[in-house]
Amino acid sequence: MKSLYSIGEVLIDFIPLQKGRMLKDVVEFERAPGGAPANVAATVARLGGKSSMISKLGTDSFGDFLVETLHQAGVKTDKILKTDKANTALAFVSLRKDGERDFSFYRSPSADLLMKEEEINGDWFTSGDILHFCSVDLVESPMKYAHIKAIKEAKQNGALISFDPNVRLPLWEKPEDCRETILSFIPKAHLIKISDEELSFITNIENEEEAIRSLFIGDVTVVIYTKGAKGAELYLKNDKFTSTGYKVDVQDTTGAGDAFIGGFLYQLLLNEVTPVNLKDTCKVKYHEFLQFANAVGALTTTGKGAISSIPDKEQVLKLTQG
Repeated sequence: MKSLYSIGEVLIDFIPLQKGRMLKDVVEFERAPGGAPANVAATVARLGGKSSMISKLGTDSFGDFLVETLHQAGVKTDKILKTDKANTALAFVSLRKDGERDFSFYRSPSADLLMKEEEINGDWFTSGDILHFCSVDLVESPMKYAHIKAIKEAKQNGALISFDPNVRLPLWEKPEDCRETILSFIPKAHLIKISDEELSFITNIENEEEAIRSLFIGDVTVVIYTKGAKGAELYLKNDKFTSTGYKVDVQDTTGAGDAFIGGFLYQLLLNEVTPVNLKDTCKVKYHEFLQFANAVGALTTTGKGAISSIPDKEQVLKLTQG
């Protein structure tokens, strides 16, 4: 099997031990490893695939903890660099009673934003690999240009590019900066994963179908539209395929979307999907891919934190076949 490469933030989520409180009212937190690209890499590894994380951490105990956690999850960490110029990023997450979240980030800047384009090696990527990225580390920083180089090099070597915008507005000076940056990166990807909470914001289009169709620009071949517990839809330029979600006892939705796309990308790797056969393979295997990804995302919500709650393949198959 080929490899997934995730580029972007690796951080610590501090999750409250009490639900239903405003962040200012929480008195106890539990430390959990996170960062959307890291969650995706950990999901692929936990399911039995190969994955590597491309990032930079501080020379601090949090950074050591994250490297150790990813390594234990099966993620290759040799492309995670260290710096003493900034600390590892932290995020405090307040959970409402329904398991939804409110974020407060500590990074000005954090170590991940200091990764430079010259630290990206194009020889990492080969045909059949997947490069996955999100928008949190696309703020104006050296890391933004590291992403641009990684995408360019990965494409030249035949890798598939996956982009989950994963909007986090508190990290941007203005919402418009976030929207414009995401729109500038969408054409670079072959696959876009976007949630029902993000669609109208990113596209500035209220009509759902019209908004999704507007994403087919540049190299975009597949758009996956996720709707939480209601499942997900897979769009090709002239086709639409639907799926239903799974009912589970939700404890914490942190990382559920990352686990979903991690499960989907695992299936692409398993089926040797490349940019050339992406459209045809998804047209044939959309049901299998979506149901598997839905199960991975659903099971991740039954525990606290992201990486620590990712299921293994046996658990996923038990849910999809049961």
